[in-house]
Amino acid sequence: MGNKILYGFLFVWVKLHALLPMRVLYILSDILYVFIYKIGKYRRKVVRNNLAESFPEKTSGELFTLEKEFYHHFCDYIVETIKLAHISFEEIKKRAFLKNPELIEQTIDQHGTIFMLMGHYGNWEWFSHATGLFPETKIYQIYRPLNNQAMDRLFIYLRTRFGSVGIKKHETVRDIIRLKREKKRAGVIFIQDQSPGAGEHYWTQFLHQDTAFFTGAERIATRQNIPVLFLDVQKEKRGYYSVEMVMMTPTPQNTSEHQITEEYVRRLEKMILRNPAYYLWTHKRWKLKRPQE
Repeated sequence: MGNKILYGFLFVWVKLHALLPMRVLYILSDILYVFIYKIGKYRRKVVRNNLAESFPEKTSGELFTLEKEFYHHFCDYIVETIKLAHISFEEIKKRAFLKNPELIEQTIDQHGTIFMLMGHYGNWEWFSHATGLFPETKIYQIYRPLNNQAMDRLFIYLRTRFGSVGIKKHETVRDIIRLKREKKRAGVIFIQDQSPGAGEHYWTQFLHQDTAFFTGAERIATRQNIPVLFLDVQKEKRGYYSVEMVMMTPTPQNTSEHQITEEYVRRLEKMILRNPAYYLWTHKRWKLKRPQE
């Protein structure tokens, strides 16, 4: 009962705030920055350590500037995600612009199901509108359920408002095999740059650090021979993002082990280095340490 009441409160609160125009929400974002960064110091130690380890070549002044830029963007991400509860399809289409949607159409025409890999960069939530751009295709998002049930329900609502469908992480293999068997036109989005838990990992250098990555997308793609694309996101200006689809491989069965995951890591790293402030530095990304041989 408690979760239902909390969800109802959150839903009404988000809906009311989502009615505000973006210019007002960005004023709220600037106020939120003061509370989150300066007063609450939300995960400041985590962010500071992540930036220092990832950019050893930067001076303390450069790292401090980058830290503040990140928190400004992080607060923008919060109000932009709230706006998903009310924003129109026409507006989100302009603010989260797909540069070459024809690559998705052509690949799905040939193969039926495709995988799209992206990272926690820019505002990944805003691209949940993609299903509306492809009337004959359904976009699926792999997600890890949140511990707080009310917040989990809220994010599911926001992410599926334009017709996308969520697939729980532990149901991924079963649901994708079903999509292939039923020959559905589907694009499945994997965001696989979080610190992995138990299971099979791939270790590589990422932002100057030993880093473990999920290999689930590669393993499923290889077994089912599902084409893999990378979504290269760019923040054009405040409130506007673009994504360019890049073909990584149309035939995963012809790739070597970990080739797809390694290419994903390199493309993700290149995207982050283009403007590091827009990556999600609040994650304890490097808490998992490589086992000793």
